[in-house]
Amino acid sequence: MSANRPAAVVVLAAGEGTRMKSATPKVLHTISGRSLVGHVVAASRELDPEHLVVVVGHARDQVQAHLLDVDPGVRSAVQHEQNGTGHAVRMGLEELSDDGITLDGTVVVVCGDTPLLTGETLRTLSETHAADGNAVTVLSAEVPDSTGYGRIVRDDATGAVTAIVEHKDATDAQRAIHEINSGVFAFDAKLLTDALSRVRTDNSQGEEYLTDVLGILREAGHRVGAAVAADHREILGINNRVQLAEARRLLNERLLERAMLAGVTVVDPATTWLDVTVGFEPDAVVHPGTQLLGTTVLGSGAEVGPNSRLTDTVVGEGAVASFTVAEGAEIGAGASVGPYAYLRPGTVLGARSKAGTYVEMKNASIGEGTKVPHLSYVGDATIGEHTNIGAASVFVNYDGEAKHHTTVGSHCKTGSDNMFVAPVTIGDGAYTAAGSVITKDVPPGSLAVARGQQRNIEGWVARKRPGSAAAQAASSARQESAGER
Repeated sequence: MSANRPAAVVVLAAGEGTRMKSATPKVLHTISGRSLVGHVVAASRELDPEHLVVVVGHARDQVQAHLLDVDPGVRSAVQHEQNGTGHAVRMGLEELSDDGITLDGTVVVVCGDTPLLTGETLRTLSETHAADGNAVTVLSAEVPDSTGYGRIVRDDATGAVTAIVEHKDATDAQRAIHEINSGVFAFDAKLLTDALSRVRTDNSQGEEYLTDVLGILREAGHRVGAAVAADHREILGINNRVQLAEARRLLNERLLERAMLAGVTVVDPATTWLDVTVGFEPDAVVHPGTQLLGTTVLGSGAEVGPNSRLTDTVVGEGAVASFTVAEGAEIGAGASVGPYAYLRPGTVLGARSKAGTYVEMKNASIGEGTKVPHLSYVGDATIGEHTNIGAASVFVNYDGEAKHHTTVGSHCKTGSDNMFVAPVTIGDGAYTAAGSVITKDVPPGSLAVARGQQRNIEGWVARKRPGSAAAQAASSARQESAGER
């Protein structure tokens, strides 16, 4: 166990976020594949705290259900009335004490709407808190423009924090300070519990302010310190859609940089978007206009894009997917997808296989070296190795009540404009003729022909469409043919 392992992390996520102007609770808005609170919980987990508590309030049932999905080990505490940040932290600590848990050590308090905050920065805060022997340590940041923020006022001799002064209350000299309060703190657990019981509500909002704890502890002779975040953008909170978009951009830049430093070629970072859960191997290439989402993984030498969106998709070594939408699919090594292909959940492409132009697949297993080159739908199907599916083929898998499966063997050649009416099986090495509607099983090595015999009705256009352009063209063709004879 780490010597600096916090006793608890308390995440404040009870607010409504009215400035988001949304039916979705603010902390559940997503960027880069995680909710705002999900990002904060993930960063907090990097500290390996003994207890992780999220204080919920607005839409608490919805937020609690989401927390169970993202981290089943998280406890939630309910702040029934939003009576300030101090009150919220008190609710979090009472959730633990009501369970008979006595905290001894450090309690880190973070805000649930700061998705750029990293575990590394929280670790620095916790380590600074322990090393300096502080009663409370503020995470601060040096910002280019501190207008509107609470300023960190320090003792010149010791560097200890003497006050956090809000912008409206600051003197001209204090307003010149660029070190600001982030709203993230590390506290001594026992001192925090005692100080919270003494926080007053005689302020304009009638609320319990967590920042009042700093003054209470300092007046009692305890040291208040600060740890400066390496990047001031980490502490950015989200209050509206503009800030949400800015945080998404900043986080995306961070993810792209990490990918490129790991050996991935990103041709145009400005038009490439990643989720935090995307994985790469060296020498993967991402072309412009591409979104890689969910648990997508690119193998070594794989190429994706341009203009592709892959969600929860594995792309094998050396595979290529261009102008492709894929979800829950697996693309084998050396396979080719697109352009303009759609791979739906359950699609598995074998090594060196192909899903070509305007091909849609769903719940389909495609064998090694098999090709579905163009203009086809393959749904609920298994296709063997080194088979070729003709253009404009449709696997007819739905009878209006249930889905059925089609099996095509290895080394088959199916004609263009085929309909495979499931359930049906095409044996290994079989052929099907162009234009066939296959409703019965085809034995291995057979040729299946399932189409009406062609019948030409001479003179039909002249009789049924006299005087039309078609009739005139036919008449001219007949005369030319007669002249040639």
